[in-house]
Amino acid sequence: MRVLVTGCAGFLGMHCAQRLLARGDEVFGADSLSPYYSVELKRDRLRRLEADAAFRFEPLDLAQGEPLARFFDAVRPERVLHLAAQPGVRYSLENPASYVQSNLVAFANLLECCRRRPPQHLVYASSSSVYGVNPKLPWTESDRVDQPISLYAATKKANELMAHVYSHLHGLPTSGLRYFTVYGPWGRPDMSPMLFARAILEGTPIQVFNHGDMRRDFTYVDDAVEATMRVLERPLAATPPARVLNVGNRQPVPLLEYIALLERALGRTAVKEMKPMQPGDVPATYADTRALEELTDFAPATPLAEGLARFAEWVRRYYRYA
Repeated sequence: MRVLVTGCAGFLGMHCAQRLLARGDEVFGADSLSPYYSVELKRDRLRRLEADAAFRFEPLDLAQGEPLARFFDAVRPERVLHLAAQPGVRYSLENPASYVQSNLVAFANLLECCRRRPPQHLVYASSSSVYGVNPKLPWTESDRVDQPISLYAATKKANELMAHVYSHLHGLPTSGLRYFTVYGPWGRPDMSPMLFARAILEGTPIQVFNHGDMRRDFTYVDDAVEATMRVLERPLAATPPARVLNVGNRQPVPLLEYIALLERALGRTAVKEMKPMQPGDVPATYADTRALEELTDFAPATPLAEGLARFAEWVRRYYRYA
């Protein structure tokens, strides 16, 4: 299978590309290597993929329509896994223009490529952020998601609407995956597992928002990859062939319990600074994954303590902590 993976130097993108290569697919990766966070980390991820002869990399900004169209036409992918995006809830308050370009313009360009040369299936990353402050837990795909509280969430909901239009008008099979707080080895340095781990190891304070009164549905990266691979193999045959699915662990963990588990995994105690809720944040996330399980016979289930232990081992090795 010829698979195009956008955002291949990203956290989830690298892991998914590795899984595709391991099963024998030909993988074409595209990534702009944005400096939003460490480009060296992205290059290290990329080097892991480039060790496989079945991987081809193209440095590409998807917001540039013509270069993307030329690359897409040359690759002629049978499946497309779109994981490229400008991530981060809080950063969208500081630099909204990057979200418009990377999450809206880029996705529109990719949809046009898929319209002209349709793949068998387009799977793209949405986010649990689309649920906003919906008080009904767990969150289900049929819930209303028309009241986002961050621009990042709004762009992800817009992606779902854009995909639905192309499925309706052009019969393009699309699946949007609403990922819930994916963590693990090679994770993003702007997310709490990495921020907290490095601060704990260096003895600097961690910021605990909403005074610790928060819960998160943490999804270990291997589970997120497994769910993604299974969905990729199952394009929808309905009319229109568009769907969205939750990818979460179904177990919201209190923030202070999560910190305690990370402390145990690292063998160090955190210095905590209690802070108020940040704009754009939500107090709890909780995925209903029945639709995913019904489709794929799989649902994420890695215990947080187990996943954090693997993550902590990687942090110590990669960042050379004693």
